[in-house]
Amino acid sequence: MKAVYLALNQCSVSATYKCLIAEAWCATRDLPAVQQALHDSSSEAGVSAVVHRIPCRDMPPTLIRTTRFTASFQAIVDAYGVGRYQEVNPAPYTIITFPFLFAVMFGDVGHGLLMFLFALAMVLAEDRPAIKTAKNEIWQTFFGGRYLLLLMGLFSVYTGFIYNECFSRATVIFPSGWSVAAMANQSGWSDKFLANHPLLSLDPNITGVFLGPYPFGIDPIWSLAVNHLTFLNSFKMKMSVILGVTHMAFGVVLGVFNHIHFGQWHRLVLETLPELVFLLGLFGYLVFMVIYKWLRVSAAGAASAPSILIHFINMFLFSRSPTNRPLFPGQEVVQSALVVLALATVPVLLLGTPLFLRWNHHRRLRRAGQLQDEVKTGLLDSPDARGSDEEKAEHPGDQEEAKFVLSEVFMHQAIHTIEFCLGCISNTASYLRLWALSLAHAQLSEVLWAMVMRIGLGMGREMGVVALVLVPVFAAFAVLTVAILLVMEGLSAFLHALRLHWVEFQNKFYSGTGYKLNPFTFSMEDQ
Repeated sequence: MKAVYLALNQCSVSATYKCLIAEAWCATRDLPAVQQALHDSSSEAGVSAVVHRIPCRDMPPTLIRTTRFTASFQAIVDAYGVGRYQEVNPAPYTIITFPFLFAVMFGDVGHGLLMFLFALAMVLAEDRPAIKTAKNEIWQTFFGGRYLLLLMGLFSVYTGFIYNECFSRATVIFPSGWSVAAMANQSGWSDKFLANHPLLSLDPNITGVFLGPYPFGIDPIWSLAVNHLTFLNSFKMKMSVILGVTHMAFGVVLGVFNHIHFGQWHRLVLETLPELVFLLGLFGYLVFMVIYKWLRVSAAGAASAPSILIHFINMFLFSRSPTNRPLFPGQEVVQSALVVLALATVPVLLLGTPLFLRWNHHRRLRRAGQLQDEVKTGLLDSPDARGSDEEKAEHPGDQEEAKFVLSEVFMHQAIHTIEFCLGCISNTASYLRLWALSLAHAQLSEVLWAMVMRIGLGMGREMGVVALVLVPVFAAFAVLTVAILLVMEGLSAFLHALRLHWVEFQNKFYSGTGYKLNPFTFSMEDQ
């Protein structure tokens, strides 16, 4: 009753027609249902109720219909800001990119499987009243994001297979691509040589030592190597840069749909195109060099392989290093041309939109002045002319054009240009957190295994002693795994993935300056 009276008190009373007038937003798809409900209630009470669609200059609220599966992903986007009416919604893409970027930092088959099973148990029991009505806030948080946790665990299992890590242990699913026997046979390792050399190196240039790449993920033999960390650091660092540049470029491309939908065609040429040229000309070229070096440099030429970092620094200095040979012929010319092209896009990005809007504003003013002159002379004085209110309703942008201030537009565009150009550098570096968090997770798993399980497994040889010792050891290992690696590391990776989506991805195309539609309802939202 309170809710009904609160809604009725927001209506206007018409003394002329003796009725209540309510102005409210309604989704177009729900208009027939509203009209039918009013018709049914009117026929029962004997009072007529009608619905009229009225023109309005205000920006409508945003209504995004969600399901149990998509609600948690939409909540991540809405926490950044509710999108403007008919703006591109990042949530459908977040369903894939958020769990994937989380899994890149949390890649472990065992830990991902535990998270997946925990989320799967909540999904299977979601309709039980005791589960849905639980009052614990922490439980409600986990339960609300159960589908998010489900995909995060599933993607972590996938990246764990790529990293070949299961509770920090490598698994041999396929035969290794390295042959120790071939190295021993062709190198003549004697007993004296083996006694004096505790570390042995495998040379891929020797025939039969390197048989080919591992079919899926990291070769398990790397888990035995002392340079395991050096190899993974190089791999994960370059992978992070590739994923980051791809993710940012995708965000810039999504802005194209906003410009097309809102009729801002000039922004495609004056903003989106310069942004793509700047981003891909500099950091897209860095990704190209990484992939090109992977494909072109073999094990035979690895010792004299050029440094990508030195090439990238020389690219901005317009110089060359005599000791660092080029990756391909004409590399210096290509690099200089890309830097000049990227720098040339900055003034276009800075001045293009303000100057175009100024020209368009003056053109509209001249056209309006000509129309006024024609009206004064009676050329357009006809009874078929439309009402001014209807014209303003159909052209809501006219008021904005009348308030055009070049200094404000230029200041806004200058902030956008500085933010984008400097952000391309800082955001690309920000994606290196994928490498750092992945490395930290792997090392914590390794330390936990070495300091707990390995010590417990080496305490005794007899069956009874081992069984007695392993019970508390495994209990401690399980508790520490859940508390540190699943909860603390999972929360850390979640927050970093959240930052990558909010700051690095969504600010390329998503304004988040809208407001939600809050319809009148008696029922609580289904979780």
